[in-house]
Amino acid sequence: MRKINQIYIDGQFITPSGTEYAPLYNPATEEIIGEVRLADATDATAAVSAAKRAFVSYSKTSKKERIALLRRLSASFSERMDDFKAAMLEEYGAVRGVIDNLLPYAPQMFENAAKTLESYEFTQTRGATTIVMEPVGVSAVITPWNLSVVFTAQKIAGALAAGSTLVVKPSELSAIQTHIVSEAVHAADVPPGVINIITGRGSVVGNALTTHPDVAKVSFTGSTAVGQQIMRNAAETFKRLTLELGGKGPTILLDDTDLATSIPAALTLGFLNNGQTCFAGTRILAPRSRLDEVLETIESAMSDFRVGDPQDPSTGVGPVVSQKQFDIVQSYIRLALDEGAELLVGGEGRPQGVEKGWYVQPTIFTGVTNQMRIAREEIFGPVLVVIPFDDEEEAVSIANDTPYGLQAQVFSGDTARAHRVARQIEAGTVLVNRIFSDHEAPFGGIKQSGIGREHSTYGLESYLEPRAITS
Repeated sequence: MRKINQIYIDGQFITPSGTEYAPLYNPATEEIIGEVRLADATDATAAVSAAKRAFVSYSKTSKKERIALLRRLSASFSERMDDFKAAMLEEYGAVRGVIDNLLPYAPQMFENAAKTLESYEFTQTRGATTIVMEPVGVSAVITPWNLSVVFTAQKIAGALAAGSTLVVKPSELSAIQTHIVSEAVHAADVPPGVINIITGRGSVVGNALTTHPDVAKVSFTGSTAVGQQIMRNAAETFKRLTLELGGKGPTILLDDTDLATSIPAALTLGFLNNGQTCFAGTRILAPRSRLDEVLETIESAMSDFRVGDPQDPSTGVGPVVSQKQFDIVQSYIRLALDEGAELLVGGEGRPQGVEKGWYVQPTIFTGVTNQMRIAREEIFGPVLVVIPFDDEEEAVSIANDTPYGLQAQVFSGDTARAHRVARQIEAGTVLVNRIFSDHEAPFGGIKQSGIGREHSTYGLESYLEPRAITS
């Protein structure tokens, strides 16, 4: 059984001041596979102090030095890919298809940041004014358990490129992944204090970081409810914020789409990461004129989304992360039935023949209106709804009738038509005939899906402040 009892502060692995231990589970078996000693507010203060000391020198480094550091991190993360894969399989039940497709983004995040940095000008001129883009200061980055390695790399890369130093607080549910990240950071010869990594509860360490007067910027990926609390905490000291929060994304199937390709794509995105993805297209909007055909195609395509052991390469959907999350998803399935929705596939309980593990049947509801809670609230499990529309105008209206606005998808046989519809969707990202975004593009949400953007120049500048010098 694993015992993780160190955090990473000021370039050293140390024992936390905190004394609480949290169990680590394998969601596929429900067995305890280890425990992690959690950091506390004292550890958070020590990490911020280390980052503040390191900021004095790191903020003055050249582009060349930062690019070299980013590329060392990319190489170090690449060397640990097998370890990351094993941790993701064991720690939260990510299936091999997801790992193989998404985990390579982690080292690529550092390469992308280095590429952005090469062409970025930190000193610019506007009329009689010289504008100097300065690093914002110590940044606290808070990452979720799902795709933890990728999110952590993404945030570290942007901050380092800008010249900021960091305190990283990953979820305690991703402690094994976090420990490997810490080792990869240490192996990359990062100057002491530039990156500090502490695992602890959001209510303790997260609260300490988001209220600390020496933290200038907070970047958070997670739930909308926690994002709201972070905004309240940050308001007292006017911290800069990047919040990438929840979603209830629409996937619009226009009446001229090829269902043989768009339906499998829509299901792949909806069930991605066992349904535990903020940008998942959990509302499938289907033309009423082809509704029967859509439902038939969905039922036929479900054979490609077999539930099973994440270790099995043929598995399409693995378990959800915890007993708590399993219970939440089951409660939404019951709620949908109470609201009058109709089951197309799936339903309550584990899949047939599965005796243990937090496995949820991939579930799709029809007979759904956009006012039902099943269509409005983020579930974070493999549960989708199909909502019919009569024309483009109604499709856009349904798509936008949500408190969220992270990502949407439009499928059509006519690209120009799809782009016309895409421009009307209220979301930070709208994809046309594809399900994965471009990391050269800004990513983030509007409405209750958050504020700010990540990736490329947009992510770099979220860690910078412009100073205007006019003569």
